[in-house]
Amino acid sequence: MEEIQTTGPSVEEAVDLALKRLGASEQEVAVEVIQEPRSSFLGMGGQEAVVLVRRKRRATELSEEQIDEEADIAADFLEDLLSKMGMEASVELNLEDGTMYVDILGSGPDDDDMALLIGRHGQTLEALQELTRHVVVRRTGLRCRVTVDVEDYKKRQRDRLASKAREVARRVAQTGREEELDPMNPYERKIVHDAVAEVGGVESSSRGEEPERRVVIRPKG
Repeated sequence: MEEIQTTGPSVEEAVDLALKRLGASEQEVAVEVIQEPRSSFLGMGGQEAVVLVRRKRRATELSEEQIDEEADIAADFLEDLLSKMGMEASVELNLEDGTMYVDILGSGPDDDDMALLIGRHGQTLEALQELTRHVVVRRTGLRCRVTVDVEDYKKRQRDRLASKAREVARRVAQTGREEELDPMNPYERKIVHDAVAEVGGVESSSRGEEPERRVVIRPKG
């Protein structure tokens, strides 16, 4: 099977399902978002995300130029948004560990603006990421590969989550008993899955429905 169309409550979950059915990793496929998810109103009119996932051939791989284009689109959108909100901040592009970050950095005297953009437990930042993703997808027709960050919040979060995931994975490898982590959003779950893959003898999967979807780490096989 070279391609598959799947649906899910979010783009990330639809892609996860396609990867499982194709038996492929995210690095081995190209993703086309056919339909964005939409919340229902009073139980009516909702729609799930629809994606088409293809195994990569050389011609379909996302080029550096395409990633740069996505980053430029995201940066322009965020600069305009911050200006309209009256926030003093700069937007910078930063390629780190294979991830293209669009960093928002405070440039004014009031740090409260940056805290406001992050929000409680990063919820406002996640909403900002989702808005940016919609803009990039609409302009390019490709899956958004850039990550919006504010004052390195996501980078610090990534390091903490990865460290915890490796610690739990090593413990599971020693005890032979699976462990279930706290609920996480799709971005956090990907960090955990990547970290667990670095530890031998264990594997991970996601379980449950949003917003209570969790990563489960278990002995391999």
